[in-house]
Amino acid sequence: MRTPAWWVLALLLSACGHAPPRSILPAAAPTVPQRSPARDADEAGMVELRSLVPDLAYDIRYAGSRNFTGRPVAGYLAPRCYLLRPVAEALQRVEASLREQGLSLLIYDCYRPMQAVADFVAWAGDPGEQSTKAAYYPNLDKRELLGDYIAPTSGHSRGATLDLTLQRCDAGRRCAPLDMGTSYDYFDPSAHTDWPGATPQQRANRQRLLQAMAREGFANYPLEWWHYTYKPEPTPDTAYDFPLR
Repeated sequence: MRTPAWWVLALLLSACGHAPPRSILPAAAPTVPQRSPARDADEAGMVELRSLVPDLAYDIRYAGSRNFTGRPVAGYLAPRCYLLRPVAEALQRVEASLREQGLSLLIYDCYRPMQAVADFVAWAGDPGEQSTKAAYYPNLDKRELLGDYIAPTSGHSRGATLDLTLQRCDAGRRCAPLDMGTSYDYFDPSAHTDWPGATPQQRANRQRLLQAMAREGFANYPLEWWHYTYKPEPTPDTAYDFPLR
């Protein structure tokens, strides 16, 4: 991944546990958020998204084996979506607007415990585990993921970042995801939001998601079409580590 410009750097700490290429990193290291002592969502000031939108669709893959590690990730004891309350309320508004257009959100990941991020780093440092290469990083050597794609800190741990896509729904609320051109968590330039190789329909779908999220204050991470952070973040200097239950 070599395409992002300097204006992308403001979003780097919001990355989905993926770091940018070293060649564009600033000289000074970013501030590492402090670990919160919060033991659960209530203490952290987070809410479960379905408490606001009860029928919102989830596909929380890190709670199972359908993810790039090939197994459940540390800290994901249940397929839940926790976000800081202002973030969750903003996403509730996004969903309400989309439903007027026959669309809906499908949530892949929200708050991510710090222990899960550490689990990603440990997985990336194990060259012997290659079972998911074909599905998630077919064009890269696994050694390239650690540092450039998987980093020791993640914006998800601050409770204001999430991964998601769009669905088209009929009157009976039967929904199907829109074609975005790649699968979720695909380590490849084709996952860049403005990937020039996308078909006109894929590009339109990515832009529709981007515009819907931007109207409520969410900024996209340009290397991942699915990745959004609410701005300004409510707790930019605090990371959380309570497990999802």
